[in-house]
Amino acid sequence: MEPERAVVATDQTQAPQRGQRLVAVVVTYNRLSQLRVTLDRLLEAPVVDLAAVVVVDNASDDGTADWLANLTDPRLHVLRNPSNLGGAGGFEAGMRMAVAQLDPDWIVVMDDDARPDPGALRAFQARDRTGADAWAAAVRHPDGRICDINRPSLNPFWNRAAFLRTASGSGREGFHLSAGDYDGSQLRDVDAASFVGLFVATDAIRRIGYPDGRLFVYGDDVLYTLGLRAAGGRLVFDPGLRFEHDFSTIGTKDRRFRPLWKSYYHYRNLLIVYRMAAGWLFWPALLVVLPKWLSKVRYHTGEQQLFLRLLRHAVRDGLVGRTGVDHAQVLALAGDTVSGSGSRGDSAPAAAVPSPKDPG
Repeated sequence: MEPERAVVATDQTQAPQRGQRLVAVVVTYNRLSQLRVTLDRLLEAPVVDLAAVVVVDNASDDGTADWLANLTDPRLHVLRNPSNLGGAGGFEAGMRMAVAQLDPDWIVVMDDDARPDPGALRAFQARDRTGADAWAAAVRHPDGRICDINRPSLNPFWNRAAFLRTASGSGREGFHLSAGDYDGSQLRDVDAASFVGLFVATDAIRRIGYPDGRLFVYGDDVLYTLGLRAAGGRLVFDPGLRFEHDFSTIGTKDRRFRPLWKSYYHYRNLLIVYRMAAGWLFWPALLVVLPKWLSKVRYHTGEQQLFLRLLRHAVRDGLVGRTGVDHAQVLALAGDTVSGSGSRGDSAPAAAVPSPKDPG
C-alpha cells in the first residue's frame, strides 16, 4: 500500500519568478466557436506571461483548420492530427511538441472550452512555486459556480481522513476539495487534478513522462497526476488562480452514456485508475464496484446488450491494462459509426475519479 500522503496547507506568498517560460497546450475538436474565445484570451497575455500556444486539432471538420491557418500571431503553433486521438492523445502529442520545439519551463493544458481568467497567467508567474512539480487552478463555470468535473482530489487510499469520510457515506465529497477550499486563500497539496488549468513543470515531465494517449478519453489526467504523486512529486491547488470552463452541466434525469461507446473508455480507464490508487486494496474494491456498474444497465433501455458487451470488454481490458485498442473497434462494439464530439472526444472529462459522477 502506498504511504499515506499528508495534506499540507501553506501560505500563498507572492515571490516573482519572471522569466519562467510558459507554453499553453489546447486540444480542440469541432468547437471552433469555443476555440476562438480561448485563443483570444490566451493571446491577449503578454509574452513574458505566455511564451507560446500549441493548438492540437483532432482532425476537426468544422472550419477550424482554415481559421487557424489564417492567424498570424507568431506565438501560435498548430499540430493537426490526421484523426481524432481523443483528449488523451491530443494532450500527449501537444505536450511532446511543446517540450521538443518550444523549450518551456512550464506547460499549462486545457480543453478548447476552457481558458484562464484575465490576469491568471500573470498571477501564476508571480507565485512562489518552490518545490512544486504541478500547479492546479480553481476551475469555475462562467457564472462563478465551481466546475465539479474539474475539482482536484485526494486519493482516499493514501489519506486516512479522506478514506474514513468516503467510507462513512460522504462518497466523492469525502475526497474532493470543498467549496471552502475554493473560497479560501491557502494552497493545498492534492493527489489528482484535471487537464483544465493544470500547470506542469518541464523538469517533472522529463522525470515521469507524458500522459498515456492510448487512453483516448476519461481518466488520463487523474492517472497522470496520481503517477506524479506516486513518484514523489508535489501537486498544489491554488484557489486564487482561476480558470473558466464553459462546460454544460451534466444532467441527472437521463443517466445513460451518450454516445454509448463512451462507456467502454469510462469503465476500462476507471479500472486502471483504481489499480493505481488502491494498490493491494484494488481487488476488494473491485468486488464493490462491479455490481454497481452492472446495475447501470437499467438506464440503457433498448441497448442493454450493447452496454453489457462494452462493459465486458472494458473490464477485461482494464484488468490487464490493455489501452492500445483502436477507436474504430470500440465504435464497432457499440454499433456506432461516428467518432464523438468535443475537444477530448467526449462531453464530460472524468477528473472526478476514483468514484466519478455517473454519466448523463
